[in-house]
Amino acid sequence: MAHHFVPFAEARHQSTILVDSTGLRAALVLAHWRGAATPVALRDDTSAGSVLRALRAPHTSGLEVEAVSANHFDIDGFVGVWSLLNPAPARRHEALLRLVALLGDFRELDWTNPLADDALKLVCWLNAKEKELFYPPFGAPALRRSEAEASAEKFAWFLPAFGEILENPERSRAAWEPEYARVRHAIEIMQSPATHLVRYPDLGLLVVHTPRPLPYYALFGPTSGFDIVLSCYDGRRYELEYKYTTWIDLESRPTLPRLPLNGLAARLTSLEMPPSAWVFDGITDTGPLLRLGSATLSKAQRYADPDQRPIETSSIGAEMMEKEVVAFFQKGYAGIAPRRYWTWAEMKLAGNTD
Repeated sequence: MAHHFVPFAEARHQSTILVDSTGLRAALVLAHWRGAATPVALRDDTSAGSVLRALRAPHTSGLEVEAVSANHFDIDGFVGVWSLLNPAPARRHEALLRLVALLGDFRELDWTNPLADDALKLVCWLNAKEKELFYPPFGAPALRRSEAEASAEKFAWFLPAFGEILENPERSRAAWEPEYARVRHAIEIMQSPATHLVRYPDLGLLVVHTPRPLPYYALFGPTSGFDIVLSCYDGRRYELEYKYTTWIDLESRPTLPRLPLNGLAARLTSLEMPPSAWVFDGITDTGPLLRLGSATLSKAQRYADPDQRPIETSSIGAEMMEKEVVAFFQKGYAGIAPRRYWTWAEMKLAGNTD
């Protein structure tokens, strides 16, 4: 049996294994999306992790189906699809592939892990080639095609190319080195005395005080186990973000639900010197931001690294900012216990304080 990739549009007409996606009846779903029909024994924090679990359980119902598909292209989903098509090297490199998927989706990684540096090289290569040959995530040009249709071209290029880079990332150093060097420098800043972290584990909140906006792969490195990040930069510049860990069904630990940020935005706006105002994304966005600013960011800008988008100066001091954010979540989470597998309806109900 050999698996092969089929575009999502074709998957509707045949029995298919669906990776990192929902939206059609499939012989087997291997996805961490909220409410996805992934078999209980195969659930994992990443979709690629579920695929790698399945490869260790070859008698899983549906795994015998040859067609594999996904409705979008990202690092986690790609690693999952590639692993199904290349089971022997995937099993051999399982630990590294798990780190690649984790870094790609959650932007968090323990940099003391001996495989972390190789994972960063691979992720930087995937990002660089995606931008060079196609378009960055959420940055598709105006096309008369859906992401599901357009992403098939990315899979067609990356699937045969990835194995060689996985075995020896040095073969494509020119592609990954610029982003890799930028992230490694940022990691040094995160690990320096210029940065300090304040943890509020009962709230799932991590406050990062660091001199300037940094790439996510560095900024979110120490955020494992936390789902909300308040980034405080020099010059009274701030962003609050719900991590992707609460958009999906996280398997490894319970989480608190996302709370709507309108109340916090209103409170912070009341503390600002007019006409500045705080704006926020809805809780169903993959990574909702709360930020100061009149300009509306595109999804591509919100997904991009913090050092690649404008962050305005607030009139609120860092100590007051942290105090207000902590007070908001302490009040909002009073009486709510962390657990797994929140539905969106349950999240919205938990955040309804009326």
